[in-house]
Amino acid sequence: MKKYTSPVYATKAIHVSQIKPSSYRQNSFAPLEMKLLHESIKSDGYTLPIVCYYDKSEEYYIIVDGYFRYRVLIEYADIYEREKGFLPVVVIPKPCTARLASTLRHNWTQVGYSEKNIAQILKKVREMKLSDQWLAEQLCMEQGEFEQLRKMTVDLNGN
Repeated sequence: MKKYTSPVYATKAIHVSQIKPSSYRQNSFAPLEMKLLHESIKSDGYTLPIVCYYDKSEEYYIIVDGYFRYRVLIEYADIYEREKGFLPVVVIPKPCTARLASTLRHNWTQVGYSEKNIAQILKKVREMKLSDQWLAEQLCMEQGEFEQLRKMTVDLNGN
């Protein structure tokens, strides 16, 4: 059996100019939470790396998890200057469908999702021609649970 090493053991400093958000970011942050995150990073530094995958074709690190930590660096000059524009990054090497699943799992376990965000996810899954069964499996849901989730979004987007 091949030895597995978790990506966190290979954290590296990447300049923010080489990082961008994914096209399927799902969660949101209130202004107060953003201020608290800024204060946390100001007081304690970055204690968690940004989770990314590396897109060779675009030559960018695409954020899977840590979008708001990224935003603190680009929106707050004190943090940008202190960190010299660099963020701690962990890279997970995955194909595109697995990247979406990683993003869903990271964000769902931290903040959950609103109906609007669930509708966005379902739309992206359909665009990628992935099945509802695939999404349910990625979210560790039974089919009945997934159907309830789907019903939440019907009124929002008519799908």
